[in-house]
Amino acid sequence: MNLTITDVWLTPILVADPPLLNTQGVHQPYTPRLIVEVLTADGITGVGETYGDTKYLELARPFAEKLKGRQVDDLNGLFTLADEVAVDDDRVSGQVDVGGLRGVQTADKLRLSVVSAFEVACLDALGKTLGLPVHALLGGKVRDAVEYSAYLFYKWAAHPEGVACEQDDWGAALDPAGVVAQARLFKERYGFTSFKLKGGVFPPEEEIAAVRALAEAFPGHPLRLDPNGAWSVETSLKVAGELADVLEYLEDPALGTPAMAEVSAGTDVPLATNMCVTTFAEIKEAFTRDAVQVVLSDHHYWGGLRNTQQLAAICRTFGVGVSMHSNTHLGISLAAMTHVASTVPGLHHACDSHYPWQSEDVLTQRLTFDDGKVTVSDLPGLGVELDREKLAVLHQRWLDDDGALRERDDAAAMRIADPEWVTPAVPRW
Repeated sequence: MNLTITDVWLTPILVADPPLLNTQGVHQPYTPRLIVEVLTADGITGVGETYGDTKYLELARPFAEKLKGRQVDDLNGLFTLADEVAVDDDRVSGQVDVGGLRGVQTADKLRLSVVSAFEVACLDALGKTLGLPVHALLGGKVRDAVEYSAYLFYKWAAHPEGVACEQDDWGAALDPAGVVAQARLFKERYGFTSFKLKGGVFPPEEEIAAVRALAEAFPGHPLRLDPNGAWSVETSLKVAGELADVLEYLEDPALGTPAMAEVSAGTDVPLATNMCVTTFAEIKEAFTRDAVQVVLSDHHYWGGLRNTQQLAAICRTFGVGVSMHSNTHLGISLAAMTHVASTVPGLHHACDSHYPWQSEDVLTQRLTFDDGKVTVSDLPGLGVELDREKLAVLHQRWLDDDGALRERDDAAAMRIADPEWVTPAVPRW
């Protein structure tokens, strides 16, 4: 058995994305992702996935070169290796990562997002070599299926006329009736029993009405609302008060730990975050100030699956709940999310997933939701297989792009429909 990494392949792609609205703007018709493959001396290939914007590619390329010749099971060494890769601080320092709506971007966060894809690829290759599923490499699963929540969005019926895009059959959702209709489709198609609405798009009164409509249409189903920090403390408390009887939690109503702490002190509605707690260094202030009661992990920016387990352990220590945030991901990431989620004790909240919105994938077989859950694979590695023809098509789309879509920019996409659009100042309401 030879675990030496002999080659690393990076394939940037563009994946179709519907016109989903958020407080920054609207999703572009295609979103960039990066597929990572590591090849061992025994001919085993492991796959990973992360963001595909240029700033990630610029780090991934030198990192991939440094990885050759190392052992695929040297997972701790990935972080040491990442520190050796220079980051253009001017590109990321103090910038808000608009595409991911994940708060302030830093060089360290950028490195972790790159490391995450390589760690998953190495775990996949190691699992295939040893004949073990990734969850076994992480200590073993404590559940056979992982529950996911329907991720509802305000949505246009289509991208603006004249914009090259793929068609979808979801229709528009721009009012409470549209949101409820969308939720019914999610339930019919995938069996989801909890619902999360991406807010911060319309005035809070309209989004309160949408959540109320969901509560009436789906009595007893857990409901969540996420305005991505678009509200003031005062507005956050008003919304929390009006929806206290139906919300499972309110996600990032206000921006930053100090504001979240103020909201938390004024309501009994649990607050969740994927914006003010995104690194270990941010935990102390948030937990000691009781600013959040649920942390939504995302292995893409926590640095991988093992760091996600460490985060979950810290949350248990402080009595803070844990679940998972989602970005616009494909099946490789969903498989990775499912493996690590299966190993986390006390996962009391269904995880988020954009996957039903993505009509395209790079796998030979799409992962499926049954009764809102994904079954945990016991096949070696992640249990997924790369479809090279599909990968080639999506990579060619990236090659053919003039650069306009290689950076996720929801505000730029909105300006195609509304040339006067300016990214709203926070708080927006």
